[in-house]
Amino acid sequence: MPPVRSSRMPGPMSSAGREAFLAASHVAILSIAQPDGRPPLASPVFYHYEPGGELTFFTNTLGRKTRKAELLTSAEALTVTVQTEEMPYKYVTIEGAVVKSGPATPEEMEKIAQRYMPAEYAQGFVQNEFAHPESAPVLYRVQPKRWFSSDLSD
Repeated sequence: MPPVRSSRMPGPMSSAGREAFLAASHVAILSIAQPDGRPPLASPVFYHYEPGGELTFFTNTLGRKTRKAELLTSAEALTVTVQTEEMPYKYVTIEGAVVKSGPATPEEMEKIAQRYMPAEYAQGFVQNEFAHPESAPVLYRVQPKRWFSSDLSD
């Protein structure tokens, strides 16, 4: 049987479509410029988006020093892409800047983690982070400045 093809051309999502899409649990890909001339660092992150407001995510280090956390301390801008991996394909990309960062609380981390896993797993995930003596999770708030999106659904 030949593949089914959509007659719809891809197009940008409406503002309401973006809000609904970002409210669903998709893993985001964070991209940050590297000052040494290497390509941008791209890393998956769990996130929470407040409609009309900021996107928040955290770094969990379990005591390790990560390139992502290091780059975020001096990043002037970043890109976050959220996509579906099955048909109909959709994506939203946000260009923005970190407007606030600081130590993540267990409650903030659980709020985000529960978007991706059952509550008991999210709680264990967060407890594991805070149980490590050298752990220093940071919560980042990003203010979107530009939006790009595409929606292939009918």
